[in-house]
Parts: sequence; C-alpha cells; structure tokens
Amino acid sequence: MASIDARVLRSAIPASVAVGAAGTVIGLLVAGASGVWAGLIGTAIVIAFFSVGQGVLGYVLRNNPQIALSVALLIYLTKVGVLFILLIIFQGTTFFNNQVFAGTIVACTLTWTFVEVFVFARSKVLTIEPGSGPNQ
Repeated sequence: MASIDARVLRSAIPASVAVGAAGTVIGLLVAGASGVWAGLIGTAIVIAFFSVGQGVLGYVLRNNPQIALSVALLIYLTKVGVLFILLIIFQGTTFFNNQVFAGTIVACTLTWTFVEVFVFARSKVLTIEPGSGPNQ
C-alpha cells in the first residue's frame, strides 16, 4: 500500500472509531441496547466501506492512474447502492435504533472525509516523478 493510503487509513480509522464510540454511547443513553447496536453497526459499515474504497483506489492509482476518476465514481456509487440496500433490509427492524444508526453513519462519514482531506492537504505528493521526462 502506498504511503499516502497508509497515512489516510492510520489517521481516519482511529478518528472514525472515536466518533463511532461517541455515537454508540449517545445511542446507549438515548435508546438503550438497540442504540448500542446501531452505533456499532454504523461505525463498522463506514470503516469497512471507506477502507475498502481507499485500498481499491490506491491500487488503481498505482497501476492505472488514467482510470482513477472513473473508479472513484464507481466506488462512490457502489457505496451509496449498498447502503441503500442495507437501509431497505433494515427498514422495519427493531434490533437497533434507526436514528442512531443514521446519525452514526453520517458522523463517521464526515469524520473520515475531514481526516482524509486533512491528510491529503498536509502531504506533499509528487504529481510529476523526477526523472520521468522525455529526455530521461
């Protein structure tokens, strides 16, 4: 895994876990055990989706950067589609609290996105590799 991918994962996973833990505690206070399950499942979904997406996109960027934007859009649409299917499946469930589930997913997603942007903004990623010019 490229260093920028590893830095994103090393920074975003702990931040999302912390926000997910806070969402789980809020779920416990608001809805009891169903709130705890909602917070845990929501956190796990966000971490799984974004980790897999980051890994796939990193692989594509290393091996075929020309299609990176198309792959990024496909990953995004896949995440939205799978989340939509999960919401339909869990629509009438009493196993966990739907509001805590949605709130935890939104909070963890915003946290992951903020940390990812922060890591990319602070990193110095070369867009042109030294020694890769036509005369080299």
